[in-house]
Amino acid sequence: MGIVIKLDHVMLDKKMSLNQLAENVGITTANMSNIKTGKAKAIRFSTLEGICKVLKCQPGDILEFRDDDNKDELL
Repeated sequence: MGIVIKLDHVMLDKKMSLNQLAENVGITTANMSNIKTGKAKAIRFSTLEGICKVLKCQPGDILEFRDDDNKDELL
């Protein structure tokens, strides 16, 4: 599974829309949508920093690593 994006959960907690977040971070809504849905193949540290500043969170709040090799964790 690899890296899982939990941005939607943090946005919901902070009551922030995708459009608001994209505007405050300074990227397009389409790019923010790709990040949020996990379609983005990479994210710039400056974008990650901007998201964390706007949402007042840590990178670990929006990114999670899930190991594909450890099937026991999924049960």
